[in-house]
Amino acid sequence: MHFSEPRDVRQVQAFLGLSGYFRKFIPKYSLIARPLSDLLRANVKFHFDVAEKDAFKRLKTILSERPVLNLYRVNAETELHTDASMYGYGAILLQRNSEDRLLHPVYYASGKTTPAEEKYTSYELEVLAIIRALKRFRVYLLGIEFKIVTDCRAFALTMSKRDLCVRVARWALLLEEFRYSIEHRPGKNMVHVDALSRSPLPSCLVISECEEGLLARLRKAQREDSDLKKIADAIERGEPNNYVVRSGILYKDADGDIRVVVPRAMRRQVIRKAHEQGHFGVGKTEALLRKDYWIPGLRAEVEKVIKNCITCILAERKHGRSECFLSPIEKGSVPLDTFHIDYLGPLPSTKKSYVHIFVMVDGFSKFTWLYATKSASAMEAIGRLKRQSCIFANPRRIVSDRGSAFTSGEFEEYCRSEGISHQLITTGVPRANGQVERVNRTLIPLLTKLSAPKPHEWYKYLDIAQLYLNSTLHRSIGMTPFRVMLGVDPRIRDNPDIKELLQNELITLFSDDREELREQAQKSIEKIQRENKANYDKKRKEPSIYCEGDLVAIRRTQQGPGLKFAHKYLGPYEIIKALRNHRYVVHKVGEHEGPLQTSSVAEYMKPWIDDDDDVEGMSESEDEEKSERSGRPLGQDGRV
Repeated sequence: MHFSEPRDVRQVQAFLGLSGYFRKFIPKYSLIARPLSDLLRANVKFHFDVAEKDAFKRLKTILSERPVLNLYRVNAETELHTDASMYGYGAILLQRNSEDRLLHPVYYASGKTTPAEEKYTSYELEVLAIIRALKRFRVYLLGIEFKIVTDCRAFALTMSKRDLCVRVARWALLLEEFRYSIEHRPGKNMVHVDALSRSPLPSCLVISECEEGLLARLRKAQREDSDLKKIADAIERGEPNNYVVRSGILYKDADGDIRVVVPRAMRRQVIRKAHEQGHFGVGKTEALLRKDYWIPGLRAEVEKVIKNCITCILAERKHGRSECFLSPIEKGSVPLDTFHIDYLGPLPSTKKSYVHIFVMVDGFSKFTWLYATKSASAMEAIGRLKRQSCIFANPRRIVSDRGSAFTSGEFEEYCRSEGISHQLITTGVPRANGQVERVNRTLIPLLTKLSAPKPHEWYKYLDIAQLYLNSTLHRSIGMTPFRVMLGVDPRIRDNPDIKELLQNELITLFSDDREELREQAQKSIEKIQRENKANYDKKRKEPSIYCEGDLVAIRRTQQGPGLKFAHKYLGPYEIIKALRNHRYVVHKVGEHEGPLQTSSVAEYMKPWIDDDDDVEGMSESEDEEKSERSGRPLGQDGRV
């Protein structure tokens, strides 16, 4: 805490007013302060020698440590006390302690007035003091209810006046974003902030940590820092520089702004505590620190700490371009090679108890089959596939999501017994089964229109919906799915004039042009896939690479009531297997929320940083050495 040594009796009175306001927290206060209070006696010549200096320094230290100074707490009752003089302003942020129920200081602040401000009226100076204090403590006061305590009775009427002067009216606008009440106290009860306003500093150090022994640990860490020791030795030799030592602590004088020089061993601790006050981003955390601390390469250090913050890893979305490029699924060169399947529903229950639609899409021809089902079970899916196989035989491969029907033992056993390769898409990545997802998006509005008179009879319109889907020109193949599958377009019942023509076409095209049509379809599919991939990859970046054993956080894919403010990511999970196309099988580590084992894709994963990696005292060279050993960003390994 910076407070210049008193040069006269009046300044001693001001300092004793500040320290005496908090004397209830200082054991043997009168004994400690006696050398200073003796200077106030009548007929005593002013002198500030060893005893007075020791008392002054001891009281300053006590005021900036426990039990006087407390740590800021968001939910505590908060008051802002301010005062102003023509020389400057003073402010103290106080909060009620939950144990002794008394108000303790959390932060002290003061500042000098400019030559122009010295000419302000006392009313304007008092309002200016409040505005400056609110700006100084904005990150702590914004969003909470607090009380402003001032000895300016006129300020209480400021917000209700209609004829404010331009300067005060402009300041009043800055008050609108805060939720506060105002209390007036006589000046004799505001001696604590009066002392700060009459002994202001160009830039006041705000002590933001009040743990026991903070100053002692800071002094010790500065002495043990080889770089800072050289600077301190240069100061002792009288060599000019921008540093100053006060009470054994090294400060940086940055254009009149006095800041604590943070030794290497304490940088992460200081940055982490500043960040954890609100888990702000890099910019706000950097600004918060820059007011009071000097840390070389501050922004890079802040970025490193925030990147390793477990709370932010779990709660925030990934920023920047999404990872992973498009990896189209190979479709084969003939129809009936790959089926994409899914359940659509639940839908309004029908008289026959149908509530779902089993959707099946041929990956090559885009031909679609729709089946109404009474449930979304494995046996329903197997029954429809068996029915399909009686007409078209079995496909070589089936692609589905990880719904319980398709991950069940019965379904896997059916695929194994029929010689079908079953490919499960990654959880939370529906685009991997985009063939059937697009059909589902089209089917809902189509059935809505067809069944408008009787919505609960939607199942009766599945056949005609299937016909429409298969008879519509498909962009990726340049023709209708019906034509690719069977070689002709469907016969249109209400066009008898072309009935005979369609019958002849069925015979000729199916026999002569079938192979040519399929070759054209394959070329069209490949072309569209290339175009889609190019457009998709423009907005993507190279994915992060993970290895087996890495710890990661995975994105929450299930959203529902009550989860709006839940963490966006779950973890930690350990990677137990790396799959193709940057997909990974992960297993839960610990007892946190989330599935025991699942799969995820690099786009939906973040490196999990073990907090043990962020230990106090770790040097930058050790950080770099770890990063080089892993070949990945610091801490991505999760086990260092």
